[in-house]
Amino acid sequence: MTTVRLPLFPLNSVLFPGLVLPLNIFEERYRAMMRALLKTPEDEPRRFAVVAIRDGHEVAPSAPGMPDPTALPERGPAAGFGSDPAKAFHGVGCVADAATIRERPDGTFEVLATGTTRVRLRSVDASGPYLTAELEELPEEPGDEAGALAEGVLRAFRQYQKRLAGARERSLTTDGDLPDEPSVVSYLVAAAMMHDIPTKQRLLQAPDTASRLRDELKLLRSETAVIRSLPSLPASDLTRGPTSLN
Repeated sequence: MTTVRLPLFPLNSVLFPGLVLPLNIFEERYRAMMRALLKTPEDEPRRFAVVAIRDGHEVAPSAPGMPDPTALPERGPAAGFGSDPAKAFHGVGCVADAATIRERPDGTFEVLATGTTRVRLRSVDASGPYLTAELEELPEEPGDEAGALAEGVLRAFRQYQKRLAGARERSLTTDGDLPDEPSVVSYLVAAAMMHDIPTKQRLLQAPDTASRLRDELKLLRSETAVIRSLPSLPASDLTRGPTSLN
């Protein structure tokens, strides 16, 4: 079992390996994290871990607001996550490699990172200026029939995109834009589908690629059938441009 300790960045979203993550950093705890990452030697990756926040567990306000507009927000590395921050987060996350960290004149940061490796959350440390975590790296096993499942998922995903785009619009993702490596397909489709955090989290922590692809195939077929029955199709940013992969 390989473990690593990294800065921890909780988000209200799920990051998948291979997917690009743009961040606008303004809270002091995350500014401190970025300042620390900037001290990393140039020949080493600037890594942090992203975990999704469990629904209903962000308990403290980040700014004054209702019902008391004068109330001061809780501060500190674990602000908003209760007395035991680990319980506020899903147990599997993703390591992010920050390719770009740019500090603005006002002290905020623009960050562009890419998901790399799945990790299991073992413990959370709130003793410093930002959260850190002990993490266990999770291997990506292919599982049975991953290749054939990936082909089926890609076909279903194209139909899903076409339904979202509408009969009079063309899907912007063409055959040449889509990968064929099963694990990459599984993560791309998981990120691109319009589902809630619990569903995306389930896909992230699937035991192997084949299991994730089987789940996605069911979801795509179900969603496509629902969209087909609608009198008008919903607009979606997914069909306006390609999903960015590393």
